[in-house]
Amino acid sequence: MDRNVETDRLIATLGQGLSAVKPLRPPQWRALLWLTPLALLVVAALWRYANLTAMAHRLAEPRAALECIGALLTGVSAIVSAFYLSLPDRSDLWRFAPLPPLLLWMACSGVGCLEHGLGLGPAGDRLGESGSCFKFILIVSLPTAALLFLALRRARPLLPLRVALSGALGVAALAAFVLMFFHPFDVTLIDLAMHALAVVLVVSLAGLLRRVAFSPTDSRPGGTGQS
Repeated sequence: MDRNVETDRLIATLGQGLSAVKPLRPPQWRALLWLTPLALLVVAALWRYANLTAMAHRLAEPRAALECIGALLTGVSAIVSAFYLSLPDRSDLWRFAPLPPLLLWMACSGVGCLEHGLGLGPAGDRLGESGSCFKFILIVSLPTAALLFLALRRARPLLPLRVALSGALGVAALAAFVLMFFHPFDVTLIDLAMHALAVVLVVSLAGLLRRVAFSPTDSRPGGTGQS
């Protein structure tokens, strides 16, 4: 009997000061809630600043339309994947979800850049755009990734590298998708290389900074709030 009393007293002591943990929404809803305001912001920016007429002419070509769709689906699927991977009870196969649209995007971009070779010759005036494209992807991706990681860290990912890589690929792909509306012509080989380098750099930085990005803000018991 005394042992039971001591156990009850220990439980009461351990429970002092603890607050109830609010479970997280399902990952698909969290991804949707995060993507919706971003989509509205992108639509507003494109409507205000992009040359939509020129982009419409380019998208009339099936290969260009598939390239654009591939970049968009890569971004969305990678971000959704990151929300799933942040939870320990979800399938690890989600890390492969962005691969099919990524391959579609890269294949269509590669075919398109063949028309302009190295970006010299007739399309040589486009060579100077490569540096601006590189900076655009970085400038858009880095703050967007920071906002995404703030949402993802609430799940306290047990495998932060996979979550960071998937999330970073998602925001970089979306940045490249937005860039297409300000780059309404086929990329050269140099353009494509700079785009790819920017995406790789964003993903690499996320991998290096994953522990900082997903470090818990407190160490209270039960603070994971997994669902």
